[in-house]
Amino acid sequence: MNILVLNAGSSSFKSSLYRLTEAEPKDLVVPLWTGAISWNSTGAATLTAKTADESIEEERSQTDRQQDIHDLLNWLWSGKTQVVENIHAIDIVGNRVVHGGDKYRQPTLIDDAVKAEIDRLSIYAPLHNPANLIGIAAISAIAKDTPQIAVFDTAFFRDLSEVAYTYPVPDEWLERGIRKYGFHGISHQYCTQRAAELLGRDLGELRLISCHLGNGCSLAAVKSGRCIDTTMGFTPLDGLMMGTRCGSIDPGIILHLLREREYTVVELDRILNFESGLLGVSGVSNDLREIDRAIASGNDRAKLALDMYIDRLASKIGSLLPALGGMDALIFTGGVGEHHAGIRAAVASKLAFLGVEIDPDLNKLSIPPDRDVATAKSAVRLLAIHTQEEWEIARACWAYLHDRH
Repeated sequence: MNILVLNAGSSSFKSSLYRLTEAEPKDLVVPLWTGAISWNSTGAATLTAKTADESIEEERSQTDRQQDIHDLLNWLWSGKTQVVENIHAIDIVGNRVVHGGDKYRQPTLIDDAVKAEIDRLSIYAPLHNPANLIGIAAISAIAKDTPQIAVFDTAFFRDLSEVAYTYPVPDEWLERGIRKYGFHGISHQYCTQRAAELLGRDLGELRLISCHLGNGCSLAAVKSGRCIDTTMGFTPLDGLMMGTRCGSIDPGIILHLLREREYTVVELDRILNFESGLLGVSGVSNDLREIDRAIASGNDRAKLALDMYIDRLASKIGSLLPALGGMDALIFTGGVGEHHAGIRAAVASKLAFLGVEIDPDLNKLSIPPDRDVATAKSAVRLLAIHTQEEWEIARACWAYLHDRH
């Protein structure tokens, strides 16, 4: 069966085509075809598509997003990267959807009612859900009879207890949907399952903390295969210090700035989401590679930003330990988690009192992609894992088709 996966973001679009057999997929399958679009702030776009043997890249100055998606997907069945005869050769489409509220706890067949609910939930994820709907609409326009599945980032956190998801605010706020939802769930789900494979243990017996560290960052505490707490909350703005997001700060700061009429709500939204975090503190970049170069040249603000990032990461990891009752493994994933050896080493050093010990030689290796970088005597395993969100969505699609038949 051919499974097409769409991962539509606010400034990017990624797609992968997987070909699976009827047998349940247990090991990672490499996609036959991958495509991507990157839009910049001026509306220009870069379209790329790749197979094992061929690749295409096209630059566009002014574009329409849905048309860009149509044109990218057209490379699936035409041109140098053709791998299927036509759109009708695709059996099912899996869509990453960031926010499913507290209603959608499993992968869900998309119909008009589901699309309407995803649209309604855009008030909670204004940068993401509308983009997800553009991807869904693009497929519907060219293959309306092809089933589409929504795989929700928030669904992984369905087992959060009332104590974990409720904020200490008036109860009527909870009735209005103000609660902790959690994000990066598809990534956390894949990585915790992969961790069990690497350790050769049953996921049901493990206590794990998964650190998804990219431009957006979050932690998930997983006990017996169920997520029991996470750092992102009502929105992806909460929790860890991130590339451009502030993470957890005193809410009184927001009240003060609004009361003093220094900023509008729109201005605060922009600053807290796009001008804070590593970028805001360093004044250099949201990219840790740029931060590292600035530190090497003697930039004190860049050094402060990195120190704050590490301190908050270690602190939030520590805050999840009481709920878990201990930790068998700490997972590092995402662009930073997987590739930044210095971050892993610094966090391990701060957690040394727990018996955490990193192997400096293993930590420096770039291959294999999924590996344990702890010493043999470390009380906690330290795993660097390459997250595979598209593959996790493909597996959900396979399960849907299998269950239906």
